[in-house]
Amino acid sequence: MKKFTCIIVDDDEIDRLTVISFVKRFPEFTICGIFENAEVALKATDFNNIDVLFLDIDMPGESGLQLRKKAQQVPACVFITSHPEHALESFGLETLDFIVKPLKMERFAETVKRISEFMEIREKASLYEASLGGDVIYIKEGHDQVKVKLYEILYLEALKDYTLLVTEKKRHCVLSNLGNLLNSEHFNSFIRVHRSFAVQKNFIDTVRVNELVLHDNKVIPIGRSYKERLNEIL
Repeated sequence: MKKFTCIIVDDDEIDRLTVISFVKRFPEFTICGIFENAEVALKATDFNNIDVLFLDIDMPGESGLQLRKKAQQVPACVFITSHPEHALESFGLETLDFIVKPLKMERFAETVKRISEFMEIREKASLYEASLGGDVIYIKEGHDQVKVKLYEILYLEALKDYTLLVTEKKRHCVLSNLGNLLNSEHFNSFIRVHRSFAVQKNFIDTVRVNELVLHDNKVIPIGRSYKERLNEIL
């Protein structure tokens, strides 16, 4: 299960406790801060490490809308407010959802589903982007974009909906299945040799009956249905 960090900001104690109670019912959330006004939240929070904002709008001092403007790096923002007239303005601030109080569990569950779907799509979209002539990809790891040189990847290993990109120094895990990666032009130098493995041709040292040996002495199995195609390529 994917985990999402969040903060909750609401000046009304009862409403704040209600949001806290609802959020805690969903194990995918980790609450990193609970605040009664925007000013304290801004001082106490590193927004680069937050995935979701649950914000009231009408608060003393800075409003939830002003807080959102100062925390645009947070991917998902949900406004929970008694003032529906702010809806139009809020969606100009990349708002994922807008809930009118009183907050109900059924409605909040819909929001949680929307957050999960949005974060999954966002992660897939930011999985990699071509750069420097297509020989580099950027992989999202946590809140960082990690640069990986394509020509340093020894092999790809399938793990259900994920794929491991293995270099001599590190293993990177991305949310994309092996087939989808191999259909991308960025991975056209890889040869699929097994249902769960694809390798770069230039890293192959030895071809045996049922396995390959790569430069780092890593042994990769050869699937029966892939042998003929592999022989043609080599």
